[in-house]
Amino acid sequence: MLSKLKIGNVELNNNIILGPMAGLTDRPFRIICEKFNPGLVVTEMCSSKALMYNDNKTKLLLNTINEKRPVAVQIFGSDTASISFATKYINDNNLADIIDINMGCPAPKVVKNGDGSKLLLEPEKVYEITKSAVENSKVPITVKIRTGWDSEHITAVEVAKNIERAGASAITIHGRTRSQFYSGEVNLDIIKQVKECVKIPVIGNGDIHNFEDAIKMFIKTNCDGIMISRASLGNPWIFKQIIDQFEGKAIRKISNIEKLNIMLQHIELEVKEKGEYTGIREMRKHLSYYIRGEQNASDIRQKINKLESKEEVDKTIKEYFLNL
Repeated sequence: MLSKLKIGNVELNNNIILGPMAGLTDRPFRIICEKFNPGLVVTEMCSSKALMYNDNKTKLLLNTINEKRPVAVQIFGSDTASISFATKYINDNNLADIIDINMGCPAPKVVKNGDGSKLLLEPEKVYEITKSAVENSKVPITVKIRTGWDSEHITAVEVAKNIERAGASAITIHGRTRSQFYSGEVNLDIIKQVKECVKIPVIGNGDIHNFEDAIKMFIKTNCDGIMISRASLGNPWIFKQIIDQFEGKAIRKISNIEKLNIMLQHIELEVKEKGEYTGIREMRKHLSYYIRGEQNASDIRQKINKLESKEEVDKTIKEYFLNL
């Protein structure tokens, strides 16, 4: 249940974690989430090979300036040379308190190169990659996996043992196979089996949308922490709400004014980070999440998607929320 969590030599204030999401958990969104006190946030995944080739766009993904620490940086790759390079680069530049290796991403463009969840088919390679990161890092190394490649290849337990043997400090497991992507039911039994087979902390991930889901994950798997990803989109206060409920406090609904203020802060951060042209376009998907379920959400979403200036977007959402 809710508690502090130690990953290597890093102690988290609590064991509720913001998970990495490509194209979504950028620095502005992480800063917004950090206001609601998750124990740890994780960056978007960064290509270790792109880092090795000095790609500037990839370097921008590693920007953690002015964030509440600890912060974890997530990298991916399937060769020890690039993983070792990325690990050293992150350590040398003090970019993170924890480095996480993604071995669970199901995206076709990732797995076609042998990265992400494709590694679940090669447990020994998992060991080699994890070991190369551990040997080149001063900060703890963690690994994020899935239950397996498909229902015929459930490799999580074997992979987890190799991750621990390689010296990693924690494992996060999403309770689906690669072939499931994000559909179907999360397999809590496999997460439980992983927890039982290793001594390092295990973090459960998948379909945690509220306090009841969090309780279920903890009780059914005996995991040491939980990771919340998609449920935080448009809903960054989910961390505080779940923490409050664990502490016996009544859940408090976010008012429209509070939601509006968070959205305005998020827009400000996004534009400051990426400039008005890119920042406003990046914000469109986030604004869509913030207003889902609200009255006339579809109409306002269509309107926002045509706006290009911060001033217009700010004005539109202010008018919308003040008239709900």
